[in-house]
Amino acid sequence: MSVNHSWTWHKLREDLRRTITGAQALAFFPAGVLATYWAGGEPALIGAAVLMPILFLTVGVFSQREFNVALLQRSSKTLLQRDIFTEFVERTYAQTYDRTTGSALFQIQIDDYQSLVDRHGQTAADTVIKRVSERIILQMRDQDYIARLGDCNFALCLGPSRHMDLEVCIQLAGRLQIAIEEPVSVDGISLFVTTSIGFCLCRRSPRSTGGDWMQAASIALMEAEKRGPSTIRAFSEEMQRATQAHSALREEVQSALETGQIIPWFQPQISTDTGKVTGFEALARWHHPERGMIAPVDFLPAIEQAGLLERLAEIIMYHAFTALNAWDTAGVCVPQVGVNFSGSELNNPCLIEKISWELDRFNLSPDRLAVEVLETVISGAADDQITLNINGLVALGCHVDLDDFGTGHASISSIRRFKIDRLKIDRSFVMKADRDPEQQRMISAILTMAERLNLETLAEGVETVGEHALLAQLGCNHVQGFGIGKPMPFNETLDWIRAHEDRLLDPPQIGGRQAG
Repeated sequence: MSVNHSWTWHKLREDLRRTITGAQALAFFPAGVLATYWAGGEPALIGAAVLMPILFLTVGVFSQREFNVALLQRSSKTLLQRDIFTEFVERTYAQTYDRTTGSALFQIQIDDYQSLVDRHGQTAADTVIKRVSERIILQMRDQDYIARLGDCNFALCLGPSRHMDLEVCIQLAGRLQIAIEEPVSVDGISLFVTTSIGFCLCRRSPRSTGGDWMQAASIALMEAEKRGPSTIRAFSEEMQRATQAHSALREEVQSALETGQIIPWFQPQISTDTGKVTGFEALARWHHPERGMIAPVDFLPAIEQAGLLERLAEIIMYHAFTALNAWDTAGVCVPQVGVNFSGSELNNPCLIEKISWELDRFNLSPDRLAVEVLETVISGAADDQITLNINGLVALGCHVDLDDFGTGHASISSIRRFKIDRLKIDRSFVMKADRDPEQQRMISAILTMAERLNLETLAEGVETVGEHALLAQLGCNHVQGFGIGKPMPFNETLDWIRAHEDRLLDPPQIGGRQAG
């Protein structure tokens, strides 16, 4: 009912505004003034002079003048200011609320904009954004409106149309992508960009205002970005529910950390030479009391947004060191545990002291800890706190693993500068490697480089015997993945280790080297 009242008031206000500002009303205005004076004299004339501006303000006559200014800006093919664009969106939403016409709101974002700035500079990035805006405008009709909402984010509101449906919007989004992703020439260099697009049809907006419509398009854009470059997504109620669930997770995550709902599960790593366990990786898992297991891809962003990554690392490290002591007490050999550290944790000036204190507290030598660092973290780090901390951990005696190797931009000089001990080959290279010659060549190249640099190697995502055998034959030192063992709670690790050791009593020879 509130939506209907809002729309009815807006329609009445528009009708009244058109009535008092139309040509007929202006033609009779002098006669109206004389009639007022004749009927009531000077007091009536003064009262009319006071009431007329109030009436004009009430029905939005003066805001209409601002609206006309925006139309002039639009006709000159320029990007609208955000506040003027918001006014267009509100008016378009009101005009199409009766559903006799339709509209759609698009949000368009250049993928990996910061990387573009880092590689080619801000001036080149500005040139690309200018060309992108020009290309979007060329795809627009006269009744459509565009604004730039951020460094690399645009919004496009389509004017009301009787033929506006999902298919039309998808076709337009595709045309926009094709136009935007044409190469841009800057100083003789062709720069290529990709773009993600989210949109919402007016009739699918979850609530009753233009602002809600804008928010729905933003949710669709965020969903598109999650799916990777050059993705198009339309808003749906499922997205709205997922966003609400994510917000709820963000509110719950601090309590989950402190109450022990989020703890590490351990995934084994084994030697391709001997088959023996060479370590475990500690991976955060959340067992929600009502929702059950929540995937890391869902809760880790919530932890990051809540600024709790350091607290998560502390909890994972505490449980990892507790597990090492328990394995030692049980008489099983687990040389080390890998713990993931993000860029924010590695920027902590007190990190070395914190880890040293924890190692002393559990009476563990530093070589029992493998610090896992994403390739993207070290590729973007200069000689700053991250560098000092990583090299400080090496000096302390900890191992450093470069995680997801091959997916970022780490140079050989970065690898040597950070004194990396081991490269973890990303699972994207391992998948179906035993059947794909191209994958085999990529792995072989990585392993050759690692051998020349005197680095250990570990392949992630090993799922089949064929992949395991191939990696052993190519010379990869360690393997990890579902084909070896899935992540498991600590209380299952002892049984797994003993069962694995029993299988090693008479192992099949899958490697190309002698055990030693």
